[in-house]
Amino acid sequence: MSTAPAATATPMLHFLCGKIGAGKSTLAQALAARPGTILLSEDNWLAALYPGEIVDLADYARCASRLRNAMGSHVAALAGAGLSVVLDFPANTRRSREWLRQVAQEAGCAHQLHYLDLPDEVCKARLRARNASGTHPYTTTDEQYDAITAYFVEPDDDEGFNLVRHEQR
Repeated sequence: MSTAPAATATPMLHFLCGKIGAGKSTLAQALAARPGTILLSEDNWLAALYPGEIVDLADYARCASRLRNAMGSHVAALAGAGLSVVLDFPANTRRSREWLRQVAQEAGCAHQLHYLDLPDEVCKARLRARNASGTHPYTTTDEQYDAITAYFVEPDDDEGFNLVRHEQR
């Protein structure tokens, strides 16, 4: 008996944009609970492939680039097989979103870019709670949050994504 998700008639790619602690992974899990949908988490893949090797932003950039090079055609193949895919990879810069747009073009299916737009103080509070819980493969300090967030670029309509905005309620 197979435990693989059943293919859907119209596969969808879901991309996620938002600062650390905005709730991207939580939303990704909810989206992946839909029938015929699979979740690919950058954090989980990086932790499995590079245990103990990612200690700073340069390490992250190097390892994440390798992972993205391997994942693009894999995602397209999954969509080609009729599966919807949630890519829990941060779409937080124009460059990262360009990669995701290329993945969507290669897959040839519909996509949505989910933008979680929350204030820094909310994200930092959630990040501290996540760090304390020990449930995430990485911990991030407030200083690291600030350094990483300095690279964040809000998505723009001219980038060509089907944007779904999620704001704090």
